[in-house]
Amino acid sequence: MRNESFPIRSAMRSSVTLPPRIGDARWRNGGFTLLELLVVMVIIGLLAGLVAPRYFEQVGKSNTKIARAQIDSLSKALDQYRLDMGVYPTTEEGLQALMTKPQDATNWSGPYLQKAVPPDPWGRPYHYRSPGEHGDYDLYSLGKDGKVGGTGENTNVTSW
Repeated sequence: MRNESFPIRSAMRSSVTLPPRIGDARWRNGGFTLLELLVVMVIIGLLAGLVAPRYFEQVGKSNTKIARAQIDSLSKALDQYRLDMGVYPTTEEGLQALMTKPQDATNWSGPYLQKAVPPDPWGRPYHYRSPGEHGDYDLYSLGKDGKVGGTGENTNVTSW
């Protein structure tokens, strides 16, 4: 009889698991060491150093594309103004003539834009000159640096 009760007791003991204690090896292997965390942070820093310049380069390209789209939209509004008035707005009237009726404008059918004339993507007003050096009018943005010429994001965006 004694032999029969022994296997039952050993089966009961093996099925019970106790939680690990603080000094136990299973407890110590559950977290990360400071060195492991530093290695992960260095890897993340290296990845950010490689990806961030490419990301910001794309942002600059998108600002240039936005400027091109806005100049195209303003050019279409200027063409509509010319169809109604017979001439483009003068340099003094500027792009505001697309939104508000100039004095002595009898055939003005505006506003020719749904919203006010936007600034360029870098927060500066577009440059408008009529008559222009490159056609009936010149409409342009000087890019991020606000200076004539440049490359990349600093390049001028023009209507001609």
